[in-house]
Amino acid sequence: MSDEAITAKPVKTKTRRGRGGGRDGNSRRGGPAIRQYPWQTVINPDRPTEPVDAEGVAKIHDTAMRILEEIGIEFLNAEAAEILRQHGATVDGENVRMGRDMVMEKVALAPSQFTLTPRNLDRQITIGGNHLVFGNVSSPPNCSDLDTGRRTGTHEDYKNFMRLTQYFNCIHFAGGYPVEPMDIHPSVRHLDCLYDKLILTDKVVHAYSLGKERVEDVMEMTRIAGGLSHEEFDASPRMYTNINSTSPLKHDYPMLDGMMRLARRGQPTIVTPFTLAGAMAPVTMVGAVTQSLAEALIAIVLIQCINPGCPTAIGTFTSNVDMKTGAPAFGTPDYVRATQITGQMARFYGLPMRSSGVCAANVPDGQSMWEYMNSMWAVVTSGTNVVYHAAGWLEGGLCASFEKFVMDCEVLQQFQSYMNPMVVDDSTLALDAMKEVGSNGHFFGIQHTQDRYETAFYNPFLSDWNNYENFEERGAVWTHDRANKVYKQILEEYEEPPMDEAIKEELATFVAKRKEEGGAPTDF
Repeated sequence: MSDEAITAKPVKTKTRRGRGGGRDGNSRRGGPAIRQYPWQTVINPDRPTEPVDAEGVAKIHDTAMRILEEIGIEFLNAEAAEILRQHGATVDGENVRMGRDMVMEKVALAPSQFTLTPRNLDRQITIGGNHLVFGNVSSPPNCSDLDTGRRTGTHEDYKNFMRLTQYFNCIHFAGGYPVEPMDIHPSVRHLDCLYDKLILTDKVVHAYSLGKERVEDVMEMTRIAGGLSHEEFDASPRMYTNINSTSPLKHDYPMLDGMMRLARRGQPTIVTPFTLAGAMAPVTMVGAVTQSLAEALIAIVLIQCINPGCPTAIGTFTSNVDMKTGAPAFGTPDYVRATQITGQMARFYGLPMRSSGVCAANVPDGQSMWEYMNSMWAVVTSGTNVVYHAAGWLEGGLCASFEKFVMDCEVLQQFQSYMNPMVVDDSTLALDAMKEVGSNGHFFGIQHTQDRYETAFYNPFLSDWNNYENFEERGAVWTHDRANKVYKQILEEYEEPPMDEAIKEELATFVAKRKEEGGAPTDF
C-alpha cells in the first residue's frame, strides 16, 4: 500500500463481469454507482491546531497525574488491579493509584505508530504519525432510510451497511456493528456478525470487549479468515478492540477483560473514555479532557504491564451536554476544542489518537452536516489518526442512516482531496499560460487547461452544481433523496470480495460449533 497521499483522480470502475469486488471495492456488474477515489493511504499534511500553550500542556499533564496519584481509578476487574499492583500501583479494594513515574515509564513502551493487516493484504492500514483512517458508524440499535423510516436494526440492515463499508474506498476499516441486528439473539449475535463482516468485507475488523467468549471468538475467526497459524496471528496486529471507561473514574470488568486478552496476543486496544462535560466529567472542557486522559492512561499502563510494546491508541469522546435537558451534544465548538487539546496531549505522550465523526441531529438534514463537518474539522486539525463513526451516524449514536452514510462519504472524499499535496513548480504556477491569455482572453480553451481540466478540481458524486432552473427542471431532488438513490444502486451492484472457499467453509464450521456450544452467556 502506498505511503503517499491521494493524488490519483477519481475514477469510474470499468464494467466487466467477474468474481469479487477487486481492490477498489466496486462491483463489476452493471457499471459504477458513483465516481470515487481508488483505495489509498491518506496523509494529513497540515500542522495540528494547538489551543493551549506549553505551560497549559504541563498543567494538564500534572493534573492528570495527580488524579492517578491522589484520587485513583476504580477497577471492577480484580485481575487487572492485581497486575497493576505487582508492577508498583497501590490497590485499596477496587481503587487503583499509581505514581507518575510508573505511568510515564509504561506509556513510553507503547509504539507511536503501528499497522493493522486484514485478510486482504492490500487493505493494510497504518495507525499513527500523519496517517488518517476512517471507519463506519458503530453500535446504534436503530437505523433509518427515507423509504421505511426509523426502525430497530435487523440482520439484513446490518449486512447492507457492511456492503456499503466494503464499497466505499474512503472507509478504511470495518468498526463495530454499523447497526445492532436485534433479530439475532445476543448469545450468538457476534458469531453471525463477524462471519458476515469477514465475508462481506476484506478490511480490518473490530471485536467488542463484552465477555471473554466474544473476544476469543473474534480473534479465532479473524485468524481463520486470514489463513493464519496461531503464531502468525500473534506476531502482528490483525484486528483490534475499543474500550470505554465508565466515567467518572472507573473501568468495568468486561472491557478490561477483553483488552487484556487482546494484549496477551499482541492485538491493539483503543482506550476511549466517554466523558461528557457537565455530566460525567467537570463542566469545564479542560477539566473534562484531563479526567479523560487519566482514565485512558491507566488502562494503557495495564496493557504495557501485560505485554510491553503492545500497540495501543488513546481515544477522545469528550463533548458537552445540553445543560437544559442533559442530552449529549456533538459537533459543537466545545467538542472541537476538546478534540484538539486531546491531540496535543496524545503527541505529548507519544500515542496515536482516535476521535469521531459525530452529530446530535435526528435526521440527515442541515444540522447533521454542520455538526458532522465540525467534527471532521476537529479530526483534521487535532492530528487524529483513527476516525470512528466517520459515515452514517445520527441521533448521538442511537441511529445509523443509509442516506447519511452516503452523504458522509462525499465529505470524506472531499477531505481526501483537500489533503492532496500542493505542488509548486513551473507547471502549476502557470506563468506561460498567463502570458498566453493576457488581460483580454480566457483560460477555458488553452492547452494548459485542456491538459488538466479533468483532474484539476475535486469532482463530487453527490453534490448538485446545477443552477436553480436546471435543479427544478430535473425534479428538485434534495441531497438526502439523491443519497437514497445512490445507496440503493450500490447495494444492487455490490458483489462480495473474493475468499477461498475452504476458508469460508472453515469459518462456517467454527460458527456452527460455537452456536451448538451456546455462544456467549447473556442475562436473558
